[in-house]
Amino acid sequence: MNALEKLKAELLKIKEFGPTSWAVKNRTSVYLLIIFISLGGIYQFLNTPKEQFPDIVIPTIYVQTIYVGNSPLDMENLVTRPIEKEIKGITGAKINKVNSTSLQDFSAITIEFNTDVTPDIALQKVRDAVDKAKKDLPTDLTSEPTVQEVSFSEFPIMYVNVSGPYDPVRLKEYADKLKDRMEELREITRVDLVGAPEREIQINVNPIKMEGMGLTYTDIERAVAGENVDLSAGLLEVGDMKRNLQIKGQFKNAYDLQGIVVRNNRGQGIYLKDIAEIKDTIKERESYARLGDNENLSQPVVTLNIIKRSGENLINAADGIKAVVEEFKANEFPKDLNVIITGDQSKQTKASFNELVNTIVLGFIFVLLILMFFMGVTNAFFVALSVPLSIFVAFIFLPIGSTIVGTEITLNCIVVFALLFGLGIIVDDAIVVIENAHRIFSEGKGHISAEHASRFAAGEIFIPVLTGTLTTLAPFFPLLFWPGIIGKFMVYLPAMLIFTLAASLIVAFLFNTIFAVDFMNVDETGTQSKKAVFTSKVFLWLMGSGILCDLIGFSTGEGLWLFFGNLLISFALLRVLYVYWLKGVIDKFQHSILPSLMQKYETLLRWSLKGWRPVWIVVGLFGLLVSSFMIFGAAVGSGRVPIVFFPSGDPNFVYVYVKLPVGTD
Repeated sequence: MNALEKLKAELLKIKEFGPTSWAVKNRTSVYLLIIFISLGGIYQFLNTPKEQFPDIVIPTIYVQTIYVGNSPLDMENLVTRPIEKEIKGITGAKINKVNSTSLQDFSAITIEFNTDVTPDIALQKVRDAVDKAKKDLPTDLTSEPTVQEVSFSEFPIMYVNVSGPYDPVRLKEYADKLKDRMEELREITRVDLVGAPEREIQINVNPIKMEGMGLTYTDIERAVAGENVDLSAGLLEVGDMKRNLQIKGQFKNAYDLQGIVVRNNRGQGIYLKDIAEIKDTIKERESYARLGDNENLSQPVVTLNIIKRSGENLINAADGIKAVVEEFKANEFPKDLNVIITGDQSKQTKASFNELVNTIVLGFIFVLLILMFFMGVTNAFFVALSVPLSIFVAFIFLPIGSTIVGTEITLNCIVVFALLFGLGIIVDDAIVVIENAHRIFSEGKGHISAEHASRFAAGEIFIPVLTGTLTTLAPFFPLLFWPGIIGKFMVYLPAMLIFTLAASLIVAFLFNTIFAVDFMNVDETGTQSKKAVFTSKVFLWLMGSGILCDLIGFSTGEGLWLFFGNLLISFALLRVLYVYWLKGVIDKFQHSILPSLMQKYETLLRWSLKGWRPVWIVVGLFGLLVSSFMIFGAAVGSGRVPIVFFPSGDPNFVYVYVKLPVGTD
C-alpha cells in the first residue's frame, strides 16, 4: 500500500464536522454571510459608545442637611445621629460603610453599599430611612434633608470658558445661550454654570419706619407674594372665537415692587417704597471661575461644566460641544468674545483609543508577516484575515455581552486591550485548520480535491481545537464573577476575550475552510516579472481604493476614511515589498533556515528522551518553579518589588483643594 492509499484509508476513518461540510458545499451563501457580518461588525464598532474608562456605577448615596445657626456639636446631636440611626437599620441591602461629617450649619452623610446592590434600590432605601428620621429632626430646618446618588458620570467631561471685555451679567447672557443649545444634544444630560452672577432683588427694610407704621416682616412677605402672581381673568368672546385673558403680575424689575401696597390704613396706602429700599442687584457670589490665559487673565470668566449622559459616546459628545462652540463663535457671538475649552477628556480618550487601534492594525500586519514565513503568502493572508472577522463576530454579539456584564459595554481602554491581548490567540484555530487542510491537499498530490481536503481536515482536528480553545478560555471564566469595584472595572477583559476567542472558532471552521477550498490550489511559485506587480489587478485595486478613500477623507474631514485609505495603501505597498524583497527572504528561510532549525530541534528532542533524562528534566523544571516563587515572595516581602493594581503615571492636570477655617466668608 503506497502513501496515497494510506492517506485515503485514514481519511475514510475521519468523521466530518457537519457545519464545515455545509459551509464548503454552500460557499456562495457563506461569502454573503461574511459580507453581512463584516458590515454589521463595522456598524457596531462605529456606533458603540467610546470612552476612556468603563462607566462604573458605585452604589454610594449622599445625604446633606442645612440647619443655619447651629454649631458642629449641635448638628451632630440634632441632625446627624437621628438620620444615622435609621440608615444603620436598613434591611435588604448590605451597607459597607457609613461616613458622616458635621460642620457649622451643615451635616453630610455618605453611605456606601455593597456592589451587588443596584443604585436605584440603594437610593430608595436611604430615602425611606430619612423619611423615618424626620420625626426626630428639628421642625425648623433651613432645608429638608436631600438624598442623592454619587455617580462618576456626573463629573464634567470638559469646561467651556466664556470671557471677554464685558461685565459678568452680559457674559452670563452669552453663556445661557450656549447652555440652552448644548443641552439639546442627545449625549449631554445638563450644563452647569460656574462663576455666573445671579440676579437678586433686595428689599432692605428700615425697621424704625416699619415699626412706626405698625407693620411686621410677615406683612411685607405676604404683600410681595400676593402681588407676584399671574391671574386668569376668564374668557373673552371675539367673534366666533374665545380668547383667554390673563393678568400679568409677576415682577420684572425693582420698580414694579415699589408700588406694592403693604397695608391700607383708612384709605391711606402704605407703599413698600415708604419703608424699604429696593435694589436690583447681584446675589452674593458662591462660585468663581478663573481662566489661566496670559492675555485674558484679568477679564471676567463664566465657565460651563459639561455633564455627559451615562452610557453615551464621550468622543461624539465632545465633538458635538465643539461644533456648537464654533457655530456660535461664527454666527452669534462678537469677535472679541473668547470661548476657550479646557479639561477636555475626549483628547486623551481619542488619543489612547487611536493608539490602541493602530496597535491592533500593526499587530495584524506583524502576524501576517510571521505567518508568511511559515505558511506561504496565500495561506498566511487568509489565516490573518481571521483576526478582523473574529472581532466583527464578537462585536455583533456585543449586546449579549452587555447582558452578562450587567451594563452596556462601551469601547473603552479595557475592551480594546482585551482585543489586543487576544490578537495572537485568535489565529491559533485558523492556523491549525488551514495547515491541516494544506497538508492533506499536498499529500494527495492532485488526487484529493481542496474541497474534500478542507472537510476532512476540519473533521479530524475539531475536537482537539475545541479542547484547546476551551482550556484557553477556562481561566477567564472565574474573572466574570470577580467581586467588588475592581471586578466591575475588570469584567470587560474576560468578557471580550471569551467572545473573541469563541468567535475565532466560528471563523476557523466556517470561513477559513472555504478560503482554503477556493485559494489553496493557487501556485505561488510563478516566474512573473517583478514589474508586473504594479499592473496586477490586486495592486491596482488596493492602491486605487486607498487613494479614493483618502481623497474622501481629506474632503470631508472624516478620519475613518483616512484610516481605511491608509490601510489599503499599506497592503498595496506590502505586496510590492513582498515581490521585491520578502519573497526571496521567505524562500531562503523556508528552504534553508527552517529545515536547519527543525533538524536541531529533532536532535535536542532525541537527546532529551534518552534514559532517565525526561525525569530529571521534569524534576528540574519543578524545582525552577518552586525557586522562582520563593525568590519572588522574598522580593515582595522585602519591599524591593511592590505590588500595585495599575502602574503610576504622571498626570497632565492638577486638582488643588483648599480647606479654610469654619466660618470663612
